[in-house]
Amino acid sequence: MSEIIDYQTLKLVWWLFVGVLLIGFAIMDGFDMGVTTLLPFLGKTDDERRVIINSVGPVWEGNQTWLITAGGAIFAAWPLVYAAAFSGLYVALLLVLFALFFRPVGFDYRSKMESPAWRNGWDWALFVGGFVPSLVFGVAFGNLLLGLPFHYDDTLRSFYTGSFWALLNPFALLCGLVSLTMLLMHGAIYLQLRTEGVVQKRAARAARISGITCAILFALAGLWLAAGIEGYRLLQIPDVNSAINPLHKTVEKVAGAWLSNYSTYPWMTLAPTVGFAGIALALLSAAKKWERCAFVFSSLALAGIILTAGFSMFPFIMPSSTDPVSSLTLWDAVSSKKTLGIMFVVTLIFLPLILIYTSWVFRVLRGKITVQHIRDNSHTAY
Repeated sequence: MSEIIDYQTLKLVWWLFVGVLLIGFAIMDGFDMGVTTLLPFLGKTDDERRVIINSVGPVWEGNQTWLITAGGAIFAAWPLVYAAAFSGLYVALLLVLFALFFRPVGFDYRSKMESPAWRNGWDWALFVGGFVPSLVFGVAFGNLLLGLPFHYDDTLRSFYTGSFWALLNPFALLCGLVSLTMLLMHGAIYLQLRTEGVVQKRAARAARISGITCAILFALAGLWLAAGIEGYRLLQIPDVNSAINPLHKTVEKVAGAWLSNYSTYPWMTLAPTVGFAGIALALLSAAKKWERCAFVFSSLALAGIILTAGFSMFPFIMPSSTDPVSSLTLWDAVSSKKTLGIMFVVTLIFLPLILIYTSWVFRVLRGKITVQHIRDNSHTAY
């Protein structure tokens, strides 16, 4: 395959593949995180909380494979990005992983004892497992747009000079809130699809509030990016159809650079358009009780918001605030042509199988989760 497709095209293909995996993770695991974040607030009784938990309990493990696959793809396709990010952002990544640990334990042990204190404690643990990753992933994107404080020496050793607390800057926190509210909207719309009665009504209200808030925050982040954030511009780079030393390019940091792609490639404006339109149509469909349409539009909104960040940064993947030349792009942070070619073939085979299997699982597990269902299956339900 690597002999048929040139190196430049493979680099672009893997930028797209990683983007697809991140969007897939946001759509599939995003509603899990949104649901568990909403759990303590939408469920007023133990039965109601068990309804909420059982709406995602049977599928969350399969959904989380999107995150694992995305991490593996970054490791294999963009080894320099993986090394620089996972070493420099070690504390933030551990925070996410420790928060995610609450989910499997919480789902399995929450209903093992009937003690209200025991169950309430696990409900808040599940809240942490949804809230922290939802916020931190957005904070990470915000810091990528600002540039991370790392650089390479002449031997391509990476040095990270920042701190965990520096990541929690105002713009990154705003991006974190965009991520949090969009996943809350997505999770609330999923609950509308899978529940009924009072839980469904509370979920509908949560979807309206989080969706409107997300649209406002997304617009504010765009205005801030346009007016107050310096972006990166690639001025010169060697032949992108060859293996490139990351330090052999010229990069400048200028105001408004993150918006230049939208004038160079006008079709990229579809991303923010889909983001805003997806939110509006999702909330309209939810209000009309077109639950499946609402979930589809909510998924499109997530895709549009994530693509907006990706298109704004293109071709940068991990910009450097301390040494712009050390910034990593899709052209110079990649594995060998042979590696990308082999991975491309494997992806073409297994990604459709994963999608088919996932579709089958959701078809089998379709339908409403009710309080009566929980009471009738008290010992087998989560």
